Amino acid sequence: MKNSVFKSLGEKNIRQEILMLLPACVLLIIFMVAPFFSAFGLSLSNQKLIPNPMVPAKFIGLRNYIQIFKDISFWQAFKNVILFTLMVIPLQCGFALLMANALNRVRFIKSFLRSMFFLPYITPMVIVAVIWKSIYQYPDGIANLALKVCTLGLGKPLDWLGNKNSALIAITLLSAWQAFGFQMIVYLGALQSIPSSLYEAANIDGANSRQIFFNITWPALKETNTLVLIITTIQALKLFTQVNIMTKGGPNGATNTLVHYIYQSGFTGQKIGYASAASVILFLLILVIFLVQNKLLRGKEEKSRD
Repeated sequence: MKNSVFKSLGEKNIRQEILMLLPACVLLIIFMVAPFFSAFGLSLSNQKLIPNPMVPAKFIGLRNYIQIFKDISFWQAFKNVILFTLMVIPLQCGFALLMANALNRVRFIKSFLRSMFFLPYITPMVIVAVIWKSIYQYPDGIANLALKVCTLGLGKPLDWLGNKNSALIAITLLSAWQAFGFQMIVYLGALQSIPSSLYEAANIDGANSRQIFFNITWPALKETNTLVLIITTIQALKLFTQVNIMTKGGPNGATNTLVHYIYQSGFTGQKIGYASAASVILFLLILVIFLVQNKLLRGKEEKSRD
């Protein structure tokens, strides 16, 4: 009798779990799975943005992919987005952890400071990019005025967005400043979950700040670091708005990214089939990086536990 009761309760719980997961699964299929397969189908054709009834789209197999891999602009965009990712991750995540650690020690106006630091993240990127474009204005923008003050008038104005050597760096600084608030909130929540008794014991043992951070705080942030690193990497690979507003991919393709490359191919060039092939490549790139990162980080955690 008891076994039948437990069995019926278990089946009821399973049905409830399935019903609770069903809306999320339906949304994932509608907005992620179906568009991916639709894009893959388009990538095998020469579909145009505005279909021409007189010249219907044709199946061309892997021709779009072959053409993409032969395109120098694609590889330049690929290199730019990888370089941007490598620059923005340590800058953004490091600053977020630094500010979270500082806020965790503040006793007064913590909520106010947390809101102020989080404000850029909830501000639309279009507005932020327009403001920062005026800051980088050549030759009398705020950035050049600060450069002049720091060099005591010896430094020459820098064309931040017009110089191929500084344009991507300028966009990296903007992106790190705008989005660090999200990582800061995540880190702050993780820091507040660390038992205070660990810090009290360390202080009694005479540990300094450096020892406390690397022996208590940093090991306790392993799961948080994994989450923050994966999210930041995915967002960095999708860089588009800043580039489209501030540089249009210039100068000479120095700030062109994969998403901007897809945008130019699909909307400016009106080659939807070609752009769909590029988007499939971007999706697979993000998926591979996510799996590799997750495996490496999980492997390090398992070794440290052993």
